[in-house]
Amino acid sequence: MGLKISVELTTTPKTKPAIENLSFGKYFTDHMFIMDYDVGAGWHDPRIIPYQPISLDPAAKVFHYGQTVFEGMKAYKTPEGSVLMFRPYKNLQRLNRSNARLSIPSIDEDLVMEALKQLIKVDEDWIPAEQGTSLYIRPFVIATQPTLGVSPSEQYHFIIILSPVGSYYAEGINPVSIYVESEYVRAVTGGVGNAKTGGNYAAGLKAQQEATEKGYSQVLWLDGVHRKYIEEVGSMNVFFKIGGKVITPALNGSILDGVTRDSVIRVLQHWNIEVEEKRISIDELVEAYRKGTLEEAFGTGTAAVISPIGELNWQGDKLTLNDGQTGPISAKVYDFITGMQRGTLEDPFGWILEVDPKI
Repeated sequence: MGLKISVELTTTPKTKPAIENLSFGKYFTDHMFIMDYDVGAGWHDPRIIPYQPISLDPAAKVFHYGQTVFEGMKAYKTPEGSVLMFRPYKNLQRLNRSNARLSIPSIDEDLVMEALKQLIKVDEDWIPAEQGTSLYIRPFVIATQPTLGVSPSEQYHFIIILSPVGSYYAEGINPVSIYVESEYVRAVTGGVGNAKTGGNYAAGLKAQQEATEKGYSQVLWLDGVHRKYIEEVGSMNVFFKIGGKVITPALNGSILDGVTRDSVIRVLQHWNIEVEEKRISIDELVEAYRKGTLEEAFGTGTAAVISPIGELNWQGDKLTLNDGQTGPISAKVYDFITGMQRGTLEDPFGWILEVDPKI
């Protein structure tokens, strides 16, 4: 028999934001899920409670040693009013891989899935139904043991919060401009680049800030050893269509194994479009651009789904892709995946999970 999830409903519900005011991660629903871990007791006391601040000791290890992981997933409302999730178990499996890399105890994926379903049902009225909107789901683990010794924590919180969101990028599905980073390094093989942990994102903030000041939406990272092989964009994996073939950097231990990345590869293969995972250098990419064989580029991620790339800036040289317009592959994949997510297109893969309306 699994742990029983207790539910405490809020007595002071919030005012929901207007649809036109939705952005990414700005508003949060009325409730949250929390579960505790202690050595000897394991994970315990799973509960849904009103959304609220958490109290931590100043010596909690998460503050000092960054022992934390997180995930990002979404729930969608169909035109008929059902609630769907897209490959949620794949996110929870990746969460446990991140846990293992950060020496955090694994979670029971089935228990968390049940908690997530219940939490979504409690706050179902927060799920926006308009095109391009969704309910963003942020599960995360933080180390809470109040001691300054450099060792894995013996206490943790596992928390899930929910946020109604609009489009991740202000540009929407329109192409974004990307700055190729040549000075800073985000991750190397053997590090934590393939774990979804806060330190990866903190390491990218300086480069992102400088790119934003230059008018670019995101940073494209190169490998940390040779400083020439393409890895990923700050919040996305990346794909290129070169000479009719779709290419994405192969997972090498410092690239996040994106759920949307995997989904795009599977969809392209389903359509019999040639796709290859391989190591590709920025020099190869520039050469393909010069030859006119670099036809299209796009990023993939849970937040944006598909983000076409209209321009790459490499050492001051601006590479305009597909005349700055959304390419045909980007548009087709975006329409197909978002159609599955919203229940308007058939799911041939068995990826969609419906939240049980009887819960």
